[in-house]
Amino acid sequence: MSEFSPDENKLTLKLVFYGPALSGKTTNLMQLHTLLNPERKGELMVLETRDDRTLFFDMLPIGLRCSSGLNLRLKLFTVPGQVQHDSTRKAVLSRADGVVFVADSQPSQVDNNAVAFGNLEENLEKVGIDIESLPLVIQFNKRDLPGVVDETELHDIWAETPWAPPIMASALNGKGVVETFSCLLDRLYSVIDQQFDLERQHGIGRAEFINGLSRVGVGSLC
Repeated sequence: MSEFSPDENKLTLKLVFYGPALSGKTTNLMQLHTLLNPERKGELMVLETRDDRTLFFDMLPIGLRCSSGLNLRLKLFTVPGQVQHDSTRKAVLSRADGVVFVADSQPSQVDNNAVAFGNLEENLEKVGIDIESLPLVIQFNKRDLPGVVDETELHDIWAETPWAPPIMASALNGKGVVETFSCLLDRLYSVIDQQFDLERQHGIGRAEFINGLSRVGVGSLC
């Protein structure tokens, strides 16, 4: 969960991109690194296997400083989608403040999406996080591919869940990536403001929180 250091006046939040193998989790992070123009943005760390799949995790730090002097820091992680790396997924998921579930829009990946979401539910329970209260956004990626599952069908499937509506994206082209991230920040703010009184104590309202951390740079794709 969130870590606050009174001595440093520093608040660190952990966000995780979860989903089946090759659904585009790392591509989302790479596009955020390219597109965003926050006050402070660190280096993107990527660890890959020989077949270019993520072995351990990717991490991108993003931050801003509030008018109160609060040093607000986000750490964005992805997890490996392969079944054999479940222990790593669980470790990365531990103490997460928010999750983006990146699903693959291809019909052939419907079962893999379902298995990965079930795995997310199981691992959240194992690390002591209630999925019902966790800020969570569903993204259907790879909308640029032909023959993907119909958007209306996806909206109907998720309509009765707490995470509706799902966001359509093509991370490869940078479409829907910032929108997904902004949606997660919006849901995250409700929880964090309640815990740390961001607006009253630190002068950062919902709009400043979202726009400050998801501001798009000049010449971006969006």
